[in-house]
Amino acid sequence: MQGSMFPFGSALPSEAFVRLPDRSFHLQPVPGRLSWSRNYAAKGIKIICALMKSSCNGENLCFPTVRTSSSSSSSSLLFNHVGSSLLFQVHGNVYPTGYYNVTMYIGQPARPYFLDLDTGSDLTWLQCDAPCVRCVEAPHPLYRPSNNLVPFEDPICASLHAPGHHNCEDPTQCDYELEYADGGSSLGVLVKDAFAFNYTNGQRLNPRLALGCGYNQVPGASYHPLDGILGLGKGKSSIVSQLHSQKLIRNVVGHCLSGGGGGFLFFGDDLYDSSRIVWTSMSSDYTKYYSPGVAELFFGGETTGLKNLPVVFDSGSSYTYLNRVTYQTLTSIMKKELSAKSLKEAPEDETLPLCWKGRRPFKNVHDVKKCFKTLALCFTDGKTRTLFELTPEAYLIISNKGNVCLGILNGAEVGLQDLNVIGAISMQDRLVIFDNEKQMIGWMPTNCDQIPKSKAMNT
Repeated sequence: MQGSMFPFGSALPSEAFVRLPDRSFHLQPVPGRLSWSRNYAAKGIKIICALMKSSCNGENLCFPTVRTSSSSSSSSLLFNHVGSSLLFQVHGNVYPTGYYNVTMYIGQPARPYFLDLDTGSDLTWLQCDAPCVRCVEAPHPLYRPSNNLVPFEDPICASLHAPGHHNCEDPTQCDYELEYADGGSSLGVLVKDAFAFNYTNGQRLNPRLALGCGYNQVPGASYHPLDGILGLGKGKSSIVSQLHSQKLIRNVVGHCLSGGGGGFLFFGDDLYDSSRIVWTSMSSDYTKYYSPGVAELFFGGETTGLKNLPVVFDSGSSYTYLNRVTYQTLTSIMKKELSAKSLKEAPEDETLPLCWKGRRPFKNVHDVKKCFKTLALCFTDGKTRTLFELTPEAYLIISNKGNVCLGILNGAEVGLQDLNVIGAISMQDRLVIFDNEKQMIGWMPTNCDQIPKSKAMNT
């Protein structure tokens, strides 16, 4: 998508804060927003665009009787209140907004910025007046950085660049370029600045953390009207990793995204009862991302025969993506199941690629869920097999036309190859935790409208 389709702003101070590089420096592939030939309500879709090899772990079979966690049931968490965690209120939804975001207070004095909540990438960045060569319209004035550049030799700088792709034109600054799958990009430099946080026990802290000062943005097809990205991935540059390196929190990040909109995000490990979480190990094959490894797909309690599917969790992707063969097989099974029911395909509804209409418009997924079966991804962790269930609420939306649409999309159309992405739609109404210290991923059904009690929350 051409950048000229969006309004750009430019604020040019009399003296430039950074040296604009003569050429860009390419980073490792990062999650990116998708481009579509049609406008499939893609405003919040963001996916991993790196090519990831498929891994086969033999013929381990999964059955519906294994340990499971379903978003259809309801249970309350026993939250602890030690006070060493950071808690944030989440805003937004999968549809129609298309993304979830949090507010961060950055700078001196601290100013609010709306950031896209993204567990699929590492670097947090803001649109930045350094000066800004090209910036998209955003909710707040451009970030004005303090005079504190991150030098080229900083380990955080090195972590952002693939070997052999980072040349030093100026040792006093670290240039970066993020490229997204929908054609969007952000070019800038790393700076350090103060972040204003509140622990859950009420104590305040103002750590200095590295972030991207993005002075050249090209918006992609799924442009979000936000101030930047909150990178929550596993890399050294992520906010969680930096806070952990300063011994301020445990290296754990979790979120609870409400299907009705909103929810909460947290850093640290004292806001949940670990014994009540369904856990599986992070994969040693896909170490750059939050991945439980490969899975087998079940439909209605029956195996589809589709196995060894590499899976990644990504909160920045509104929808869930399956590889070409898996997507085609699943949609074929669904169409066959629905042919005997009172639903008809609605190709005139372009909200998402596959929609169905009933005799009258639907008001919510509950109206139509009886026509759809539960899906499940089965992960094998040693001798333990764990199900991540997707009830109809975890893969369907109701369009503004009153039709029901499939929130699972074909990853091949956006260059995902064999990779399968669990997006925000399939993580709604459950607590999802990424424990980087224990190298575990966990989840459990939760009422995400009930934000944990604390003396202070970052809103």
